[in-house]
Amino acid sequence: MTLRLYDSDISSLFLERDYAVASASSEGGIQEYTTRIGNPIGEGYYHEIYFEGVHIGFGNALLSNKVLLYFESDFETVEMHFALKGSSTATSDQFQRQIGFHAHQQNMIYANKLRGKMQWENEAIQLFEINLSPVFFKRFLPDDSKLFSDFRKIIDCGNAGCLNTNNKLITHQMYQIIDDIMNCQRKGFFKRMYLEAKVIELLLLQLEQSNDRNSAPVSLSKENIDKIYAVRDFILDNINTASSLIELAHRAGTNEFTLKKGFKELFGTTVFGFWSDTKMEQAKVMLTEQDMNITEVSKGLGYKNPRHFSAAFKRKHGFLPSQLKK
Repeated sequence: MTLRLYDSDISSLFLERDYAVASASSEGGIQEYTTRIGNPIGEGYYHEIYFEGVHIGFGNALLSNKVLLYFESDFETVEMHFALKGSSTATSDQFQRQIGFHAHQQNMIYANKLRGKMQWENEAIQLFEINLSPVFFKRFLPDDSKLFSDFRKIIDCGNAGCLNTNNKLITHQMYQIIDDIMNCQRKGFFKRMYLEAKVIELLLLQLEQSNDRNSAPVSLSKENIDKIYAVRDFILDNINTASSLIELAHRAGTNEFTLKKGFKELFGTTVFGFWSDTKMEQAKVMLTEQDMNITEVSKGLGYKNPRHFSAAFKRKHGFLPSQLKK
């Protein structure tokens, strides 16, 4: 199982990776690599985690110019692709059309011994992708949907194709799992168990979203979608601060009405409902994994009074934080 990336004139090898090297002799049957990206391409990194049947790759970069790379692989794979930031396009003779992604989009792609080229725009990019062996993937592919049956036929025939005709938006739940995978600190076999469970959970969300025939198309423009996600990112990076709705809207370059409507449409909740839920999820981590006391957690999340924090925690989880500590 080998992947090669070449520069734009195919004169030099940018990256070559043989994924067959991970074995039971490695720690927990899992191997990791980090590739640093430097000038003239830009500055960034790409991190890979590999174990039997699963390859996880993620990274980000600030590109100096448009980047064009040629690629070739000698294996078949089902790729769960998530474009977190930036835009890219890929072309290959095996695809009937160009495959393109904008920020916050996801899709599932099957490829078999693929050759082609990829291009990224000169901007900040961040991507997350999981490549699954067809054997691993088909264990979880339902049989009760034409969409899934057609995708299974694509795999069985060895043709290249996408699960969805149009890319789907990455949901908040997907982002949470992606963050969990990228920030996993476990080691060895326990890390492998954790990552495999998270991969299956993320796959579940992708398949459910693809199979949801009742979901209404998003009415927001790409520009407004980017602004709503920018507010989400600000909230996650400033969880212990306080901002009004109008301050958040102005920070993202939009208005209060568009922010309220767009946030509800994309994430199924209000801005402050999302902020509160995020705080309470973080509180569980701080109380259990970081072994902080209630006063420390309350202060760390921006509450002036620990009783107000405890009340908010109970509204979200149904029990007091003191019960969780016990």
